[in-house]
Amino acid sequence: MYTDEDLNIAIKDGIFSQNDVNEFRKSISLSKESSLPDEENFKLVGGFNDIFVVIACILLLSSSVFVLSPMSESLGYISFILISWVLAEFFVLKRKMSLPAIVLLISFVGGVFSFVSSYTSELEEFYIGAAASTFAAYLHWIRFKVPITIAAGTISLIVLIISSIVSIFPSSLEYILLMAFIFGISAFLFAMYWDSSDTSRTTRKSDVAFWLHLVSAPLIIHPSFSFLGIYSGNDSFFSMFSIIILYVLMTIVSIIIDRRAFMVSSLVYVLYALSSIIETYGGVAYSFALTGVFMGASLLVLSAFWHRVRKYLLSKLPSQIKSYIPKVN
Repeated sequence: MYTDEDLNIAIKDGIFSQNDVNEFRKSISLSKESSLPDEENFKLVGGFNDIFVVIACILLLSSSVFVLSPMSESLGYISFILISWVLAEFFVLKRKMSLPAIVLLISFVGGVFSFVSSYTSELEEFYIGAAASTFAAYLHWIRFKVPITIAAGTISLIVLIISSIVSIFPSSLEYILLMAFIFGISAFLFAMYWDSSDTSRTTRKSDVAFWLHLVSAPLIIHPSFSFLGIYSGNDSFFSMFSIIILYVLMTIVSIIIDRRAFMVSSLVYVLYALSSIIETYGGVAYSFALTGVFMGASLLVLSAFWHRVRKYLLSKLPSQIKSYIPKVN
């Protein structure tokens, strides 16, 4: 399977011309009756060899910790971190394998967080560990440019800032959801920065934005539902109506920016909230099933008419906004 990034490399190497690749992309879009940005492509698995390599990496990493930890816990952590980096040098930098890149990034950043946290007190664990993992994600990005790295670093940075604030001002713990909401909006704007840098969705920047949208949506939707009292048993008609309005707004934003990831990552919260409300109003046995049928059917209809709905919504937007989002044909 070849990605747009691979095609860009072929253009750079003089194998294909820019015009040939543009015509190829146009042909694929016409055959699928959908524009390239609408497909929201990102490379996750290049083939079964990716899965094979991931299994081997997990076996090696876990075994190294199991063998060395009894001698020294620190030695186990260090070996885990170093092996993650060395494996990435070959499978990410040279072989450019997508799934191993994601797994090795997570193992490296997670290993750094665990190693640093093992030397701190419980109070310091989060903000010192988060600071180390943020720096680790930065180093990994400089070297390997794996798209998910920016999202991992963003999560670490958010944890670092929130945990530092709570550590300095313990009373701010009651405002943690508000802080999460603010950082969710910030992560969304950061994702839009990357998206606006590649509205044609043909470079690595688009993949970076994809993962950032997955990070931002839960940070926005979870506090929003909490403010409505959904998780504290407030299943009133007002709450039900608010949930529907909120998700409709999320859906409209998703269509406008052409990012299903932003909408789908918040879907689990909507399913939980709506099933709870249906259960409250008497549908105990079928609450989740009814919610699943309704949401599943809605999403399928939306998928079928995504391009048309987006074309209509974009026709209502000012040209200044449209310049930052993918065009519609």
